Amino acid sequence: MIAGSFRAASIVLFLALASPAAAGHGSSAVEALPPAARAPAETVDAFHAALGRGATEAALALLAEDALIFEEGRAERSKAEYAAHHLGADAAFSQAVPAVRTRRRGDAAADLAWIATEGRTKGSYKGTDVNRVTAETMLLRRVGEAWKIVHIHWSSAQASTE
Repeated sequence: MIAGSFRAASIVLFLALASPAAAGHGSSAVEALPPAARAPAETVDAFHAALGRGATEAALALLAEDALIFEEGRAERSKAEYAAHHLGADAAFSQAVPAVRTRRRGDAAADLAWIATEGRTKGSYKGTDVNRVTAETMLLRRVGEAWKIVHIHWSSAQASTE
């Protein structure tokens, strides 16, 4: 079942990224999402808000049990594994370093959605200056009336000095 869900989510992501509507480049920093993607995007935003408050239980409540998180070339293969390893550090970092969303795209079809977000984190963490551009892709699955995050892929790179 898990493999089938991820395969279906991959197909939705591929089709959405390949569609002409997804290829548009608006002049605004944050692009409008289609109506079908708004509720999933609210779930993504609630996840980040919970991390930013240090509310790790609230963040975990938005993840599916079988969530797969990719970060810095590593994988955590369940909500429980993420909770045991990087959740606390992600919350601490989110509380310390402001993040700004610069662009977002996404869509949903049936019970699957994707939200792709670009951003910037700039500040200081544990005495070290942070200035990174970020990229995030989240895949979500509708469970009843709620959207649950089933996959997160985070990456970042040192930003050019400005």
